Amino acid sequence: MNRLNRIFHNKQIKLFWFLRSFARYLTPKRLLQSRLDRVLAEAERRPDWEYICRRADYYNKLSPAPATPPREGLRPLGDHKFRRGVKTAYFFDTYEFTRWFSDRLLWNTVPGDVTTVPDVPSIVKSRPICGDNANSVLLNLDKVRHFIFLRDDIPFRKKSDKAIFRLAITRRPHRERFMRMYFGSECCDAGISTPRPEYPPEWTKPHISMYDHLNYKFILAIEGYDVATNLKWIMSSNSLAVMPRPTYETWFMEGTLIPGYHYVEIRPDYSDLEERMRYYIEHPDEAEAIIAHAHEYVAQFRDRRREKIISLLVLQNYFRRTGQR
Repeated sequence: MNRLNRIFHNKQIKLFWFLRSFARYLTPKRLLQSRLDRVLAEAERRPDWEYICRRADYYNKLSPAPATPPREGLRPLGDHKFRRGVKTAYFFDTYEFTRWFSDRLLWNTVPGDVTTVPDVPSIVKSRPICGDNANSVLLNLDKVRHFIFLRDDIPFRKKSDKAIFRLAITRRPHRERFMRMYFGSECCDAGISTPRPEYPPEWTKPHISMYDHLNYKFILAIEGYDVATNLKWIMSSNSLAVMPRPTYETWFMEGTLIPGYHYVEIRPDYSDLEERMRYYIEHPDEAEAIIAHAHEYVAQFRDRRREKIISLLVLQNYFRRTGQR
């Protein structure tokens, strides 16, 4: 199974995602807009409606609309069209849900790895966890790259007693610092897959797939420009995610993760990595409990229909809280 996944996983999923996304783009929006109120009304009768509302409110922290809602910096949904130069993944992942709403409504979106809070209410993929982040309204964007879960057939106790680090480090000084600390160490197989002239040539190691990572008990999930992209699939595996406490979050709600319960927390300077690894090697029952909790956490994102309802509710609340519905 893992061998087949290594061969077919990424290319097939990306091709299927693009074809399905383009088919959505060709579907007349009026068909969906006429159904929106009915879909949300039916959702209110679901037994998990309270959970759906909690999730939607976590992603959208905008306050109820003031008497004169701000409109400066917002633009019509009707301008949201596929054109040359747009970030394809971000466009299609927003369009999947904006097409349910009237073209006359106003909004703003900021594509890419967003690490600051916009001046106006905006749809984003990522936001800082701390501080006033209400203007950063989360949707599940670039999910073909970020929202990946794996099937892991290797039990924790049969994996190598080592950690693995294979993350891009260019323009990410905190990751470069990790490489300088742990390259060549006995506890961690640390390396980069793409040679760079600014780094020692011995740091470059052959590329390995996500599934090859699963031979290790510990997988480093260190934030990049914003979140650690690999955290989602690590937490769906039988390996332990190892990382400092996150500072950014996405649709995965990284801000709700509990250290020592969902993942293994290490210091921001990485100095206690070997100590934390040794502890869980010697206490495999506790390691397996963390893995079970991580699987429970991941499971809440697997209901595609519910994820769709939450996304629609996030946008519905966005327009209401900006005084438009």
